[in-house]
Amino acid sequence: MSSDLLGLLPLFLLAAMLYSSVGHGGASAYLAILVLAGHARPDIAPTVLILNILVTVTGFTNYFRAGHFSPRLLWPFILASIPAAYLGGMVLLSQQTFSGILGVTLFIAGLRFTLFTKPILPRPPVNPGWIYGVGLPVGLALGFLAGLIGIGGGIFLSPLLLMMGWADAKQTAAVSAAFIILNSLSGLAAHAFNGTIYPKLAVPLGLTVLIGGQIGSWWGAWKVPPKVLQQVLGVVLLIASLKMIHDLF
Repeated sequence: MSSDLLGLLPLFLLAAMLYSSVGHGGASAYLAILVLAGHARPDIAPTVLILNILVTVTGFTNYFRAGHFSPRLLWPFILASIPAAYLGGMVLLSQQTFSGILGVTLFIAGLRFTLFTKPILPRPPVNPGWIYGVGLPVGLALGFLAGLIGIGGGIFLSPLLLMMGWADAKQTAAVSAAFIILNSLSGLAAHAFNGTIYPKLAVPLGLTVLIGGQIGSWWGAWKVPPKVLQQVLGVVLLIASLKMIHDLF
């Protein structure tokens, strides 16, 4: 293992712990770290998606075992997002416009969760038809963007679920984790045609994020109050937004 790669491991461990605590895989953070370390973004997309899947499977398992997963909330979003993620992963174009728009959006959502500390609680159940009416087109858009950028899309779904009042912070983490796994697998299938997986990079990073993901998701699923988890999500969104805005320069 090179000294440069060894120096990146603590960053990947910390990113996996932070992101997995709110049901995310950390793809946006891994992309930022590797790009800043000098790796070309198209080349590392498959490796990043593999890391994303490893961390999110660990997170989903912990949140599922803790009883926070609701399939009813997942289906409306995932039905359209899986094929859309594959299509997005097949497109090769500049990410600057997308990074700018999404960066600002996530920044606003991140401020919402960090500055307003009152926990967002689920409202009474809404009509299933309304959830599908929102979930299908939103899932289509989020899936395509996730495949295009090379992430799982949970970073976009989480604030939506919370702001709509359809889930609390822990339910949101569980649904987002499942959403990320399925979209990442779909996006990986497409990116595999356009990139290469480097075992010397993927293996040590994979082991590192597995450890971080297990620690972070256990902490989030079993130990942290929803209020704290909501604030952690805000920090994650702010980090992701700054990373996307950074891509513009």
